[in-house]
Amino acid sequence: MVPRSRGFVPFGMGLFLYVKLERRLIVEEKLKELKERAISKINEADSMAILEKARVHYLGKKGELTKILRGMGALSAEERPLIGKIANIVRENIENTLEEAKKAIKDRELEKKLQSEAIDVTMPGKKIRTGRRHPLTQAMDDLKKIFISMGFEVAEGPEVETVYYNFDALNAPQNHPSRDMSDTFYINENVILRTQTSPVQVRVMEKTKPPIRIVSLGRCFRNDTPDATHSPMFHQIEGLVVDKGITMGDLKGTLEVFAKHFFGPDTQMKFRPHNFPFTEPSAEVDATCFKCGGTGCSVCKGVGWIEVLGAGMVHPNVLKNCGIDPEIYSGFAFGMGIDRLTMQKYGIDDIRILFENDMRFINQF
Repeated sequence: MVPRSRGFVPFGMGLFLYVKLERRLIVEEKLKELKERAISKINEADSMAILEKARVHYLGKKGELTKILRGMGALSAEERPLIGKIANIVRENIENTLEEAKKAIKDRELEKKLQSEAIDVTMPGKKIRTGRRHPLTQAMDDLKKIFISMGFEVAEGPEVETVYYNFDALNAPQNHPSRDMSDTFYINENVILRTQTSPVQVRVMEKTKPPIRIVSLGRCFRNDTPDATHSPMFHQIEGLVVDKGITMGDLKGTLEVFAKHFFGPDTQMKFRPHNFPFTEPSAEVDATCFKCGGTGCSVCKGVGWIEVLGAGMVHPNVLKNCGIDPEIYSGFAFGMGIDRLTMQKYGIDDIRILFENDMRFINQF
């Protein structure tokens, strides 16, 4: 019998240690190869999409590194920390390489974008074309200045109105032609698109104690077929004065001041009897032709006069409807189409051109 010497390892134990070492070396070699393949693939990537695909392939939940680490179950308790440490280093190296590659790709993309958006400062600049105020806007601004200078205030109201404010409160009876469906845009039986700016006057009289001195400007709507002198949408200005002792003479004086400032200092005015449901007495007002001065021309059709507006003394029923005592107060009102005034002032022969937004037309004013 051969005695065992100290330190002698039986053949079976040596084989076990050899196999164990071989297994660990195989895992280490796989991790090394994985790192090299991953870094090589990442460095070849030329887009963020390819980088993301590489990250998932090597570091994802079902990636190559995870597959290798699943084989650690065959390692001993002493070997697992060693392999785990190596795996963490491999993961860190791959992640660092990914970050560097991302930064490089972003830098390249930014540089490419900057080059594509580069501005040649030696090239001549583009001429900046400034717009012009529309002739309608110019006319409205002129009207505001004229009436504000006479002590009027500018009032506004809704374009979508009730039948009451548009007709009933203005003493327009149920059978009045303007209330017909063929003349008015009805939203329902009680709501319409306003046909005039007069409802603003009613709203002001309801909330304000006399004295009242206002003008209201804005868009109005009527069911008209478009032609050279008609449009389903147009602009109107109306004026209202209510106070003690207001007479027809105050109305005539106010309108004469307006006409001389708007059309010219030599303009004359003429009143013709008319009928409006919301004024009594009522009048149509003509002004001497701004083009020929009253001698007769094609604009005024040879008569020397142009119809400008409708006016009159506020009907007592309208004052009552608004809570104003007609025994104490009186007033006058007037209304005119801003589009027609603009056409007359600037010699425009077709209302439709005002709404075509043609800069060749607008640049003339």
